[in-house]
Amino acid sequence: MCFEIIPAIDIREGKCVQLVQGVPGSEIVCLDDPIEVAVDWYNKGARIFHLIDLDGAIEGERKNAPIIQNIVDKFKTEDVVIQVGGGIRSEEDAAQLLNIGVDRIILSTAALENPELIKGLAKRFGSKCVMVALDSKKGKISVEGWTKESEFTAVDMGIKFENLGAGSILFTNIDTEGLLQGTETKPIEELVESVTIPVIASGGVTSIDDLLTIKNVGASGVVVGSALYKNKFKLADAIDAVKGKNCK
Repeated sequence: MCFEIIPAIDIREGKCVQLVQGVPGSEIVCLDDPIEVAVDWYNKGARIFHLIDLDGAIEGERKNAPIIQNIVDKFKTEDVVIQVGGGIRSEEDAAQLLNIGVDRIILSTAALENPELIKGLAKRFGSKCVMVALDSKKGKISVEGWTKESEFTAVDMGIKFENLGAGSILFTNIDTEGLLQGTETKPIEELVESVTIPVIASGGVTSIDDLLTIKNVGASGVVVGSALYKNKFKLADAIDAVKGKNCK
């Protein structure tokens, strides 16, 4: 399997933004056209997009659905994987996205509140289409756009959701997210060692060395946001650095 470098396209109020630790109003990046951003990342080598409807994640209503639809339509004829999260609260929400051409849906709050939802989606659409987001703050999982803390750890939930049929896990370390101060690999490694499904990491990536470290602890890929938008390194250089012998 090739290690995946995945640009984050977080959408709030119709714009592509990057927040510090998910806090509304803390934008360090704000670009007017998310579709144009996606095209730019594609031209620079991205073949997987990570689209998050931040309004949906925070408020529970997927207000940016038309933009996501336009991005999916833009790349329908290209060899691109699109994963989408934010405000997916029901099987109907998930089905709507998968039916328009989204490759993977990402569930967080809904998965923790109703774990059987993951089982149903995996059975209906296949495990590869179902990703569970485990967002950790001080060792505990946060939900509802990182506004509430649960009693669960990422390892506990990773094992549970793998058993329920999730095909992959997105692990975000909120403690390092958006700070551009480097990543913590121990929580990633602990989760990777506890499950057999792919783990995609996120949070704190600042350098290509961070990417290589995350790859070396066994993650299958990494979502990168602020570091790319703030030009800490070039996407093409990152892709070249992590490329394996069997990757094109």
